[in-house]
Amino acid sequence: MASSPPAATARVAAAEGVSTTKGSRGGGGAEPARSLRLPPSNGTRRGVRCSAVGNPGGGGGCGGAAAGEEFVGFFREAWPYIRGHRGSTFVVVISSEVVSGPHFDGILQDISLLHGLGIQFVLVPGTHVQIDKLLTERGRMAKYVGQYRVTDSDSLEAAMEAAGRIRLTIEAKLSPGPPMLNLRRHGTIGRWHGLVDNVASGNFLGAKADKLICIVDGQIFDEHGRAIHFMSLEEADMLIRKRAKQSDIAANYVKVVDEEGISHLHEDGEPSLNGNGSGHLDAYATSFKNGLGFNNGNGIYSGEQGFAIGGEERLGRSNGYLSELAAAAFVCHGGVQRVHIIDGTVDGSLLLELFTRDGTGTMIARDVYEGTRIAREEDLLGIRKILRPLEESGVLVKRTDKELLEALESFYVVQRDGSIIACAALFPFPEDKSGEVAAIAVSEECRGKGQGDKLLDYIEKAAMALGLEKLFLLTTRTADWFVRRGFSECSIESIPEQRRKRINLSRGSKYYIKQLQPKHARSSDKY
Repeated sequence: MASSPPAATARVAAAEGVSTTKGSRGGGGAEPARSLRLPPSNGTRRGVRCSAVGNPGGGGGCGGAAAGEEFVGFFREAWPYIRGHRGSTFVVVISSEVVSGPHFDGILQDISLLHGLGIQFVLVPGTHVQIDKLLTERGRMAKYVGQYRVTDSDSLEAAMEAAGRIRLTIEAKLSPGPPMLNLRRHGTIGRWHGLVDNVASGNFLGAKADKLICIVDGQIFDEHGRAIHFMSLEEADMLIRKRAKQSDIAANYVKVVDEEGISHLHEDGEPSLNGNGSGHLDAYATSFKNGLGFNNGNGIYSGEQGFAIGGEERLGRSNGYLSELAAAAFVCHGGVQRVHIIDGTVDGSLLLELFTRDGTGTMIARDVYEGTRIAREEDLLGIRKILRPLEESGVLVKRTDKELLEALESFYVVQRDGSIIACAALFPFPEDKSGEVAAIAVSEECRGKGQGDKLLDYIEKAAMALGLEKLFLLTTRTADWFVRRGFSECSIESIPEQRRKRINLSRGSKYYIKQLQPKHARSSDKY
């Protein structure tokens, strides 16, 4: 049963403003070192579409059927995300490079589409490219001191003009609403004429949001040139701190996070607690959750806390997208659960990020894999405690303490209050671009609460970070659990030969495999 999207009011602000679209509410082996390289500017970019449906009027035959199946498959894959996002409010920061580029219209079209699905938006467009262009046209030069723009009278006039132009552009692109032509086959369209995104603008200072999305003009890669699709807050924090000696933005991040005491991470990655035993973030949670703000590309603030992320370092991209990563980690420290940094030059990247499992951008999360990390030697007793009952019952292969210790570097654990509550192992076979999932187990008192799913998802992302394309496993009793999570039965020939030689055939194990890159979530960009 279909229903029309709610009437909406959109608030748009340029420069230091905020744009919102309002509608009625419906209803985480060790990863390689990170780098933040820019893709080559002369590389050929190919668009990524949300479906491969061709022209309905042409082709036909097997090609048309396959295209239809792919569309149906994508739509069904997106269904849980459509329901989950409905009624949410997303802050979308659009970099000035994207605003001034050829992909801006497509992004606004996708935002209008998503609003029709019940998502509210707060749009924060950047303006520095437009400001600098206007100054150059008038024979003036942009001036920066550190991470800050010097706003003299000429710069202020250019900023006002740039903000006005961007504001009018956004209002004009969002106001028409969805096209009517394709709706005619579904009956009279009179009742759809009022489905427009009514746009109002203002210089707003804050926004209450469920998710923060930053649209930039490139992708974050690791040192091997592979796109990074996920980073835990702990990983992002460590990477930024490593860059503090070569980056003023990173140094400012470290100073603010440490001096203002907003970090929720100890050395072991656990949440910090104050003397009363309550969360260390209590004093900051309200201002961050209810008062997110980005200025026109030269800084970030929330309440009175914040640090600048602009200036010549960001403009020259000497440290890639470190400024956006630092901003993402900063707001995550303050209570925001997820930040997505996506490449706005890829067609449909916003849709793919929100409606596919793995997305196309980089997600920084403080909640999804909190407490999940690679195992250490001191975790041996905790892992043994979880595995022993399953080994005794025959579900898992028995390992001696020596064997477990030798394999410990391949184990991941979930820790809560100093105790290991779940574990799993990932044994890579790089030559086959595959990895074995083994010994996945959750402590008895924590079962039925999603810990196994969280750990398996973490293992999958760790495998993709290693460049693996598929996972396999051997099981005797838990096949149904893995089948429900995307694994399918396979023959022993699908297992890497190196692993086949060590299989104990007397156990009667069945073999299951899972491709890590769903066909609907693939990216065609290669740099």
